[in-house]
Amino acid sequence: MNIYNKVVMVNLKQIGEIILRTLITITLILFIKTTMFGQSTYNPFVLLKENDKQLHFSAGMVTSAIGYTWSYNKHQDKKRAMITGLCTSLVAGITKELLDNIRGGDFDERDIFATTLGGVGMSVTIPLFQPKKKRNKY
Repeated sequence: MNIYNKVVMVNLKQIGEIILRTLITITLILFIKTTMFGQSTYNPFVLLKENDKQLHFSAGMVTSAIGYTWSYNKHQDKKRAMITGLCTSLVAGITKELLDNIRGGDFDERDIFATTLGGVGMSVTIPLFQPKKKRNKY
């Protein structure tokens, strides 16, 4: 492996870390956002009591699992697969809300949050149950 390949690999790892930090920051901002009376509309325990949000959460889990599985099978990298799963669920939530808006419905950012929350849950859970790779030490 030459020096150029090592530099590219380091840059890809740094980009992945930046994307992951950005997603975490966006999620935290959505948690902090509150309504007029100080009750958080983004509290997962309150949010997921609504039937519509439960469906969005489930859709986020499914899309995240699909994105994670595809990425892991292609690259054999858990971090990259986690980021792909998170991004897949986020894109699915945004796409669904944009379609709702085009069809005359309301654009509900809490639906996007519920979908992404499902994606976070799945992207974090899948690696916990994957066996670790055995590495040969020579």
